[in-house]
Amino acid sequence: MTLPHSPAHPAADGDRTFQVDLRGLVDLLSHHLYSSPRVYLRELLQNAVDALTARYRLEPAAAEGSFGIRLFADGSVVRVEDDGVGLTEADVHTFLATIGRSSKRTDQIAEQRADFIGQFGIGLLSCFLVADEIHVLSRSARTPDAPAVEWRGRGDGSYSVRTLPASARPRPGTTVTLTPRADTAEWTRPAQVHALARHFGSLLRHPVTFQDGTSGPGTAVNPEPAPWARTHPTPGARSRALAAYGAEVFGFTPLDTIELDLPAVGLKGIACVLSEAVPAGRRHGHRVHVKGMLLSEQAEEILPEWAFFVRCVVDAESLRPTASREALYEDDTLAAVRDALAEHLRAWIARTAASDPDLLSRFLQIHHLAVKSLAVHDDEILRMLLPWLPFETTDGHATLDEFARAHRTVLVTSSVEEFRQVAAIASAAGLGVVNGGYTYDRELVHRLPEIRPEVGVADLNPATLTAHLDPVDRETELAAAAYLALARDALAVFDCDVALRTFQPATAPALLLDSREARHERTRSQLAREQQGGLWGDILGHLRQEAPRAQLILNQLNPLVRTAVTIDEPELARTSAEALYGQAAMLSRRPLRPAESSLINRSFLDLLAHALRKDN
Repeated sequence: MTLPHSPAHPAADGDRTFQVDLRGLVDLLSHHLYSSPRVYLRELLQNAVDALTARYRLEPAAAEGSFGIRLFADGSVVRVEDDGVGLTEADVHTFLATIGRSSKRTDQIAEQRADFIGQFGIGLLSCFLVADEIHVLSRSARTPDAPAVEWRGRGDGSYSVRTLPASARPRPGTTVTLTPRADTAEWTRPAQVHALARHFGSLLRHPVTFQDGTSGPGTAVNPEPAPWARTHPTPGARSRALAAYGAEVFGFTPLDTIELDLPAVGLKGIACVLSEAVPAGRRHGHRVHVKGMLLSEQAEEILPEWAFFVRCVVDAESLRPTASREALYEDDTLAAVRDALAEHLRAWIARTAASDPDLLSRFLQIHHLAVKSLAVHDDEILRMLLPWLPFETTDGHATLDEFARAHRTVLVTSSVEEFRQVAAIASAAGLGVVNGGYTYDRELVHRLPEIRPEVGVADLNPATLTAHLDPVDRETELAAAAYLALARDALAVFDCDVALRTFQPATAPALLLDSREARHERTRSQLAREQQGGLWGDILGHLRQEAPRAQLILNQLNPLVRTAVTIDEPELARTSAEALYGQAAMLSRRPLRPAESSLINRSFLDLLAHALRKDN
């Protein structure tokens, strides 16, 4: 695809060459390929780095660091100059006049590609995001005494090429000069250019300097290598340097830093353990450099989903960028890197568990949910850390190790609301119950016997709890029979049975046992019955009778209940039963159905009216 006015290869009869609306293409790049006009400087730096890489390939004996990149910005122009391999006139026609062609796509491309950051020839076009004219002055290092070549490209799609004397550029290399548009001044001011250069190029391996047009000396954009590439006097000094770098990059002091090193893909970097908890499943973006050039600050795909307790900054040689060079291409290499980095995180957890219990404790207090999500799928982490993970229990928040020492049989609920219904009474009865309603908790508690074979684990069900509630004597049961019958009739609309027991604490007048599954089943059966008639209605009605029913357990030890069961006025007895049901439903802290909310209001008003009549 060639720009208008560019030399085109002879076409066969009937063939035509695509004509490109450059302004439309630049608009497409700015709105759909690149995230921001600021990428123009990254593309210029990238082209300069690739040119330097090619120069070192051409001259292997050249001293590392003898060639570099120089930036200049004074508000009127932006200039990027390199000592790279440069371009011949033929190169200019081939690579600067043809959209989609890359100077890296030359002979032996399979060997060369790994040495370069970019793999696409769109980079220079990004400069049209901020300028209407691009001026390139280059001299090739491949040909002795090569002339200088000047290329001027304009936003209307036209360009011109001139050959100049070698004196126009005494040394090989390339200078790209942009004349910014007024509407893009925010991206081309000297301070912004310097900030962008630091942002994208702080880890580049070639020296980069910046000059703002003042008389002062240029400043180094990347004055020192990445902290993991430096030599430190002691392991402690190295750890402190890595932590300080992580704090500078991410803006928080890491709980710890994990050094990452994958020689197979030339990846090095650090993972910073977050010092505050994050919502489950919330994935942080990671800072990924490719051959020193910043590719992305939001690369979620480099770590598995469970690793949301760290943020990484890495520099890699062999990861493949997407066309926009702002994300990673999902391929087998990236999948292998993700798995290898996950192993580094697991190894850190294992080392911490074995050698630093204080750090492990702080880590689990903050990131127990992340570790639970990992332990579900990782048997090694499960065996190592499950006893130390915190859970909500009838003994308060405790580790499973602590809880198992106090309870040889561990009961686990299937929901948070079920735990809240039974916690106080189960605790008073001496039962050990774990809240299994949170993500991963129920599944993990059931795996406790794999680590503590002497401990039994079972799901809590109403029968288990009611078996630990003491029955009342026969005389008390008979005396309360009339009241219990009226209470069952009043609460039949909620498919709720009523029973009288004694249990601790005596301050609890009633316990409502009603699982979420039972409520859903009753609701489903009710809807189905209402929608059917005749024989099917009778069958569904029978099934509905077999569906699990709620149970309101009245506590004979409670003074209020002892008074209520003696009520001989039918309406007042029904109202008191409704009030006890409503109070028990609220204590369970589950969402109330509209009918239950209405019952609570009505029973309160009826009891108030009865009290007022009695006073009068």
